[in-house]
Amino acid sequence: MVNQISTHNENLGILVGGGPAPGINGVIGAITLEARTRARKVIGIYDGFQWLMRGDSHHVKELDHDEVSRVHFQGGSILNTSRANPTKKQEDLKRVVESLDKLSIGYLATIGGDDTMYAASEVAKAAGGRIRVCHVPKTIDNDLPLPGATPTFGFETARQLGSELVQNLMEDSRSTGRWYFVVVMGRSAGHLALGIGKSTGATITLIPEEFPGPIRMATVCDLLEGAMLKRQALWNRADGVAVIAEGLLENMAAEELQCIDGVRISHDSYGHLRLAEVDLAYVLKTLVEHRFASRGATVAVVHKNIGYELRSAPPIAFDCEYVRTLGYGAVEFLLNPSSAAAKLCGALVCLVNGQLDYLDFAQLRDAKTGKTRVRQVDVYTPSYRVAREYMIRLEKEDFRDDEKLRQLAQAASSAQHFCSPEQFRDRYQYLTTDLRGCN
Repeated sequence: MVNQISTHNENLGILVGGGPAPGINGVIGAITLEARTRARKVIGIYDGFQWLMRGDSHHVKELDHDEVSRVHFQGGSILNTSRANPTKKQEDLKRVVESLDKLSIGYLATIGGDDTMYAASEVAKAAGGRIRVCHVPKTIDNDLPLPGATPTFGFETARQLGSELVQNLMEDSRSTGRWYFVVVMGRSAGHLALGIGKSTGATITLIPEEFPGPIRMATVCDLLEGAMLKRQALWNRADGVAVIAEGLLENMAAEELQCIDGVRISHDSYGHLRLAEVDLAYVLKTLVEHRFASRGATVAVVHKNIGYELRSAPPIAFDCEYVRTLGYGAVEFLLNPSSAAAKLCGALVCLVNGQLDYLDFAQLRDAKTGKTRVRQVDVYTPSYRVAREYMIRLEKEDFRDDEKLRQLAQAASSAQHFCSPEQFRDRYQYLTTDLRGCN
């Protein structure tokens, strides 16, 4: 580790914030190799902003060619990562800038998601142009506002691995005649859940974007129960896989979460609900099983969470290639900016139609919150419409066809509980009209 770098403001620093994502080490390697080719010393900063905001400039290491030349094959982060937030207190932000000055870092590359990008933009602002900052967008959630359909790095690897895991669960579901409720990471957007669900042909996929307002747990259970009853009624199948975005929790009212037994609500340093501490898959399994049991029916549901398995996976070829371009682009912005980019002291690097581009931090902020905007799934696009067509869920035509309605009502009945077609319509038809993107 190094404490002090002699060349004043000529060094290039790299740090990683937020959760891991496949491809982080590839970015670190690409930036290091290119910057050293341009005769710059590269300083790797451990644990994101954690130490810098304490005024501690000792948790760093000079990176060289041999150390990073093959790290792009590895998952995780050789510099570690953290969710430390230097923007909550002005004095923390000031200490970050002072620590970077101590390290003679005049160029800073940050790797992370929306929170890290927000912190990076605040560091650039606090430095007053003295430190040039470039952010490399990373998240398996794919929710950063990049132009067009450009993915964030790590997303494609996470989708690939997630799809493989769900394929295995689908076969187990078919073989054993039971349902799987699979909750997939995605705090604010359903890109990953939808990508996994659509690519595997999962029975049903639920994402927060399809709900027009605050989400009710009862509505989510109705959607799952409706899909299960329809699969039983029309295909005589007691098995299936539901892929569910964890972001449903983020969009639920506080009172909905407080009603869940044993759930402890807490938030991270950026104010986000700690979703991993609420086992949504187990909650939904318990509630849906209870619904079937209350009418004398039985259903076997297995709950499963997929997320941590995806974050530190070795990147697939797509992300290995992608991050090398982004890493090179970050160095170009920092050390050899074009005339347009030279006007910016901080920006996000991205690829647009195969060309490197740089987005001003200011244009990526939400005007109301001041925080980084979130890219959500557009449920009105053909891509989402196609995904919906292949799901099994209650649709308008189910309630227009008397025979289908009779079969659905029969599936919802048991020796202890009779459900008439009219009762089934009164109970479930709202699912076909009230949800955004379901009409």
